[in-house]
Amino acid sequence: MAGAVTYALADGVATVAMDDGKVNALSPAMLGELGAAVDRAEADGAALVLRGRAGIFSAGFDLGVLRGGGADALAMLQSGFLLAERLLSFPAPVVVACSGHAIAMGSFLVLSGDHRIGVAGPFTLAANEVAIGITMPHAAVEICRHRLTPAAFDRAVNLAEVFSPEQAVVAGHLDEVVEAAAFDAAVAEVAGRLGALDRRAHAATKGRTRAEFLVRLRAAIERDDAELAGFVG
Repeated sequence: MAGAVTYALADGVATVAMDDGKVNALSPAMLGELGAAVDRAEADGAALVLRGRAGIFSAGFDLGVLRGGGADALAMLQSGFLLAERLLSFPAPVVVACSGHAIAMGSFLVLSGDHRIGVAGPFTLAANEVAIGITMPHAAVEICRHRLTPAAFDRAVNLAEVFSPEQAVVAGHLDEVVEAAAFDAAVAEVAGRLGALDRRAHAATKGRTRAEFLVRLRAAIERDDAELAGFVG
């Protein structure tokens, strides 16, 4: 797969890696590549690992497109949250390897994994929308509410609190943090172990446990679409 996203399949695990050489901005092109990679993983019947480049998972949406507004910005926002919804309902285990900073939409994608591994270091995870003058999208609120502890949810969403990887574990944003030297091995171990789960039982159980949340998330995405379409139109 050409571009900023690569795809590798080994032993029933599909690794989808973002690397635009910069901050892994979730541009329309990047989101298109990610969507195609997730399609490919599902077609391959594989467990999924989503990871960034060393030091950065993703800094979120492409700010140039976002500030430009109009139909392009709306489509980008829709694509981002539809990707999160896709990860949260993916029929196989999804491991997110948070390889560094995860900001805004990047942090919401981290929250969309079944198991989330962070790398230790001077990195931050934050939903900074309120800090930069953006009202938090309804879909982002639902994703954060679903995964964060109640106290951390309030601080993250309403106060744009910045979490270190270790603090993110306490907040519910990550499941574990490992040292950089052990990061790749830890990701491979978890992906292999989860990939060995009974796929039918995993998919059916995930569907049951997340059914009500996914209904709320879909309604939130549609509400965001309607509100943003009013601005574009």
